[in-house]
Amino acid sequence: MREPAWRKTGKTPDDRFSLANERTFLVWIRTSLALRAGAVAIDQLAPNIAPQPVRIVLCVVLSIIGAGLATLASRRRAQMEAALRNDQALPFLMIANALSITALACAAVAAIALGG
Repeated sequence: MREPAWRKTGKTPDDRFSLANERTFLVWIRTSLALRAGAVAIDQLAPNIAPQPVRIVLCVVLSIIGAGLATLASRRRAQMEAALRNDQALPFLMIANALSITALACAAVAAIALGG
């Protein structure tokens, strides 16, 4: 397997920081899997939760957010590791705000569907 370019730059960071970065990556992956599992659960286990078009849109949006988080987690881990190796400031992630707002909107739609 080819070694990533960021591993060839700078100096090796303290293992504690690399392991913390790895734990954060795994949390993002776990959240991604939870969102996709939620989409499957809504579709398969709660067919009467909302009208079919609303349910389908909710499942698709949750699945897209989950897939986006998995992709973002991988890129983010590499960016953080590169910053650690080169003694740079850790990068800010603006898209996390957009993903959070979209997930909040999906939760609101699901709550309205359950209440209505």
